[in-house]
Amino acid sequence: MDGLDLCVSQITADTDGGLLLFIILQMQRKRYPFAVVYRSFLFNQTPTVIHLFHTFSGLALAAFNFGSQLYHSVVCVLVQFLMLRLMGRTVTAILCSFTFQMLYLLAGYYYTATEEYDIKWTMPHCVLTLKLIGLAFDYYDGGKEPSKLSAEQKESALRSVPSLLEVCGFSYFYGGFLVGPQFTLRSYQRLVARELTDCPGKVPNSVVPAMKRFALGFLCLVIYAIFSPHYPDSYYLTDEYEAQPFWYRCVFILLWGKIILYKYVSCWVIEGVCILTGLGYNGVVDGKHQWNACANMKVWLFETTPLFGGTISSFNINTNAWAARHVFKRLKFLGNKTLSHVATLFFLSIWHGLHSGYILCFSMEFFIITVERQAQALVRDSPVLTKLANSALYPLIYVVQQFIHWLFMGYPLVAFSIFSYDKWLKVYSSVYFCGHLFFLVAYLIMPYLRKALVPKNEGREKKQE
Repeated sequence: MDGLDLCVSQITADTDGGLLLFIILQMQRKRYPFAVVYRSFLFNQTPTVIHLFHTFSGLALAAFNFGSQLYHSVVCVLVQFLMLRLMGRTVTAILCSFTFQMLYLLAGYYYTATEEYDIKWTMPHCVLTLKLIGLAFDYYDGGKEPSKLSAEQKESALRSVPSLLEVCGFSYFYGGFLVGPQFTLRSYQRLVARELTDCPGKVPNSVVPAMKRFALGFLCLVIYAIFSPHYPDSYYLTDEYEAQPFWYRCVFILLWGKIILYKYVSCWVIEGVCILTGLGYNGVVDGKHQWNACANMKVWLFETTPLFGGTISSFNINTNAWAARHVFKRLKFLGNKTLSHVATLFFLSIWHGLHSGYILCFSMEFFIITVERQAQALVRDSPVLTKLANSALYPLIYVVQQFIHWLFMGYPLVAFSIFSYDKWLKVYSSVYFCGHLFFLVAYLIMPYLRKALVPKNEGREKKQE
């Protein structure tokens, strides 16, 4: 048993989320041999051979982990391909794709849901759902005039109809099939065409960058292994937690929230398969080759930002980018960014599952980000607050910010992690709904603070802008 096995075995024994993390990490590790085979023997093969390899390797992973339930993914891939072929580049194709893929996923959630986070076929299927919906959008964009597309749409637009083998290779590519990350068919096509490499036409020099990413993920895993046994989800529902002083319950939420996220951080960062194959290649910046095209975490930003928006920007990057590109920006016709934001977060909540905790978590995210943006605008427009923020007191302000930041990052994650209404209501009641009240009060007093701290000429200039 190697070091990674020892870590995950310890987690499995000691934490509520241990089995989940153990299985996900085992899924991650099984993908590395496929990447090595691809680099060593298949890199210069024809696209047909590469598509077949990616298809059958992904199907093998699905069969190993979920048995006969792999048919769910096969059905959705075939239906998606038929919709592209039969409906063409039409709005109807997009609506049908979106409706079918989401209803299939939600039906899966409905029929398999329990009150625990279970490992079942719906876990990789939610990743596949976004891939296939995104494929429909990208194919639709390929029929538009380039002048009508944004820069990112031009990058991912498909000018020709993909073959069934191409769609299968894209869907089952072992680097993203089980737990992500999200990437476009256009990126996959460039990988197969040997364009994603720092040495044109040759195997990419990506072993060292991949191992560095793996090592960073392993460090995050060790942190989670050491601290998570002291902060289990189940503790929230015990009489002991309820008997603790109010300040202790709040600090527990703060520390638990920080630790619980390492479960996801380690899974995403430890993944170096996309870098090994070349899919993670992102060109040259300042003379250095970049391998972050598929990076799902910005670890330094995650660790240092005192802002809620900063943490969200550092976390699950590719899924957030997908939602921004295919939901938020596609709702431009609504003429209201707030409404588009709400719709995007609602989509993400039901994409995660049908539990009420997901909806509460994402609604809290919207409320928190709204208040934070108002607070940032207040500091920016107020000479007094701007001076204070740039003074020698900033280190103290930073510490206070981080305390508030992680307390109220953990607060909505309670609902996200323990799912059901009766459980999260009990926890929030035990801390007197302090997170809801804090941001509600902040939202209500912000106009008065602005009136008191922002000079009138500043307010007029803002309106003119």
